[in-house]
Amino acid sequence: MKNIYRIFTLIMLGLLIFPNVTNAGNDDRRGTAGVPEILLNPWVRSAGWGSVNTACGKGIDALFSNVAGLGRNEGTEGYFSYSALYRNSVSNLAGGLAQSLGNYGVLALSITSMDYGTIEKTTETSPEVGNNGTFSASMTSIAISYAKGFSSSIFVGASVKIINSGISNANATGVAIDAGVQYATGQDFEYKFGIALKNWGPSMSFSGDGMSLSLPVTWASHNMTVEQRSASFELPSSLNIGASYDLLLAENTHRITFAGNFASLAFSKDQYTLGIEYGFKNFLMVRAAYTYEEKGTSDLYDEEGTTNVSSGLSAGVSACIPIKNKKNGKEHTVSVDYGFRATKVFGGIHSVGLTFAL
Repeated sequence: MKNIYRIFTLIMLGLLIFPNVTNAGNDDRRGTAGVPEILLNPWVRSAGWGSVNTACGKGIDALFSNVAGLGRNEGTEGYFSYSALYRNSVSNLAGGLAQSLGNYGVLALSITSMDYGTIEKTTETSPEVGNNGTFSASMTSIAISYAKGFSSSIFVGASVKIINSGISNANATGVAIDAGVQYATGQDFEYKFGIALKNWGPSMSFSGDGMSLSLPVTWASHNMTVEQRSASFELPSSLNIGASYDLLLAENTHRITFAGNFASLAFSKDQYTLGIEYGFKNFLMVRAAYTYEEKGTSDLYDEEGTTNVSSGLSAGVSACIPIKNKKNGKEHTVSVDYGFRATKVFGGIHSVGLTFAL
């Protein structure tokens, strides 16, 4: 009974500290947030599982879903991933490094970068495509994360992210905070619960030479530069509440994990995700999930339809190769991951990743 009270207290505390997040689904707020790229999960394992691992995520792979899971890392972990979006017109690169500090917790550094390729430039005086050269757009997020296990059951973590989005002559820079808690119980800690608050921070706005115009002065023979002020925009904050259960078979040789997650998105509709993962020891993992969005329809652009492009089916697989260190006898692991997320348009998102644990 005490465990139930603890979980309830964590959830209510999150709702009280971050009340703005509970405004999810408000039609007046839909589509008004900026930098939506930070809603894309760059870590392949959890991405292929619909980011349903709020309660059971571990290591760097948990940074997107619930940073508290970083505290379950026991050594050194490196992670590299690549995602192809919008029929290969956009790429997402991510990398992270985590280091256990023993009783002092786990510290991690991660970088995510979105590359939108080359875009044809147009101007007011020359709107024809092909006559004005090209430009490129990008988004970069750098995060420092820390998590600590206060017992074998409770893990707490937080991330501070610096976000930069823009083109060659206009940029917006902001700061966001993620925070989360995970709680595990049961004889083999097979029951897990988690709550995560993501992308909470001050508003951002664009600035730079791209916000300026050179206009002729009517009473003189020269031009005058006029700078336009960019409207500020909020970050796409969210509240996630998840639970999972591990079914352990044949003396833990086989594992089947059932997981669920509720995502309250401040600037779009709520999402509900259910997932299942099968694991054979630590060698092979196969996973799948389905995300349902309230009032979802097949038309992405319907006013009463969906507001997220990536709701629906997701699936993935991980193959782990153990490598034994002959000097000290310790076992290291190299993992190759693949994930797929179905989208309403653009043909889905394919991701590949490489993980090493020392």
